[in-house]
Amino acid sequence: MSRSFEGVHALREVTLELGRREVVGLIGPNGAGKSTLVNVLSGFDLPTSGIVELEGRDVTRWSPSRRGRHGLARTFQHSHAFRSLSVRENVEVAALGVGAVAREARLRATELLETLGLASQAEATAETLAQGDERRLGVARALATRPRFLLLDEPAAGLPEAELPELADAVRGVRDVQGAGVLLIDHNMALIMEICDRIYVLDQGRALAEGTPQEIRANLDVTAAYLGESAVHEEA
Repeated sequence: MSRSFEGVHALREVTLELGRREVVGLIGPNGAGKSTLVNVLSGFDLPTSGIVELEGRDVTRWSPSRRGRHGLARTFQHSHAFRSLSVRENVEVAALGVGAVAREARLRATELLETLGLASQAEATAETLAQGDERRLGVARALATRPRFLLLDEPAAGLPEAELPELADAVRGVRDVQGAGVLLIDHNMALIMEICDRIYVLDQGRALAEGTPQEIRANLDVTAAYLGESAVHEEA
């Protein structure tokens, strides 16, 4: 797919595939086109050319909510939570939105808040959360829809280093327990390299490379465009 804004090519013939039961990383410098790609995949933007398919169906013109009902969920860099509702209510609303009954929605909320370390703040209003907790609430809301495919837009931003293992375990659980495919967009290279099965690299709107973490580490074009020699050696 491609996407242009008044002559500026945000995406240039990018092809990306995400399967069930895998975690795929999407990395690249600021302005590479990552957010534009996620917006097109999730229905918040339309491609200038190309199509988006969801399990073999052309969903290019589908709304975000329709894609959500068919198993595609996403998080956002900035919180889209209902700020006056409690943390628990925010997760329950997400479950109710895809057809869960009230009892099931509450059970999902309880389970997810425990998994993501938010149980102690379940009754707090969303507007009182710190940035890192807001990100985790976004992940909980997305998971409450029981997605088959989940797009995580910088979930580690604002999280203390000590809490990253919890996030990594949650992402692995989406893949291994729920059987979903996860597209993980983040600048935390240690997290990306640790939990991703494959990685795509975008640079100036183009797909620069695709491969396993080991292949991406060894790719000189990626090193030059994004990772930097020091980052590669530190993670090797």
